Amino acid sequence: MQRRKIRLTVQYDGYDYHGWQIQPGKRTIQGELSEAISNLVGHKITVRAASRTDASVSALGQVAVFEVNSPIPIENFAGAINDRLPPEIVVTFAEPADKEFNVMGGVTSKLYRYTICTAPDRPVLNIRHCWHIPKKLDVPAMDKAAKLLIGTHDFKSFAAAKDKRESSVRTIFSCGVTAESQSVYIDVEGDGFLYNMVRNIVGTLVEVGIGRMAPERITDILDAKDRTAAGPIAPPQGLCLMWVKY
Repeated sequence: MQRRKIRLTVQYDGYDYHGWQIQPGKRTIQGELSEAISNLVGHKITVRAASRTDASVSALGQVAVFEVNSPIPIENFAGAINDRLPPEIVVTFAEPADKEFNVMGGVTSKLYRYTICTAPDRPVLNIRHCWHIPKKLDVPAMDKAAKLLIGTHDFKSFAAAKDKRESSVRTIFSCGVTAESQSVYIDVEGDGFLYNMVRNIVGTLVEVGIGRMAPERITDILDAKDRTAAGPIAPPQGLCLMWVKY
């Protein structure tokens, strides 16, 4: 039987997981998916994804891929995998992928959304998926600062110290801050992201929102190429991978 490459679109609530990537003795999204598919097809499968999301980070549009020798029709894969997954993970779509499809290297852009709740009381039904900041934020100032991040820059100031990648230059296609009732959304689309880059951007924009930092400081932070120049890291649970494009 000819080996097939299958592409999946996956959603998950990552709050109780140690991120995407398999780690010994820890519950991960990759681990659950790989185990579910292995049980389905009867041999060991390892699923690879477009983005290795961190612990407690969720996704609505993660893209994953695996190769398999199985006669299961493509239209039956999603349902059969879901029958073997915990309720906080779901495959929404399965389709054949070309042999040349590179799930990580072929990405042209990704969109992450970060959600902040500014209600005075804890939003108990949504607390797993937001950062609760019970105060008014200056959203126009945050959006002004966010726009200064658009373009190709060295984002070393927004990368975690343990990010050892050769280049810290990335391109941000769009970055904006919007408000709806008591929710503030920070959307960042780019060709790729450094370790903790989006959460460090969010933490810095919040510093602008509460008046501790002027929007124009973003330019100085980029120029500094020093993590200590930027604001604190935002907690992980407010972050969600919305989609991936190829």
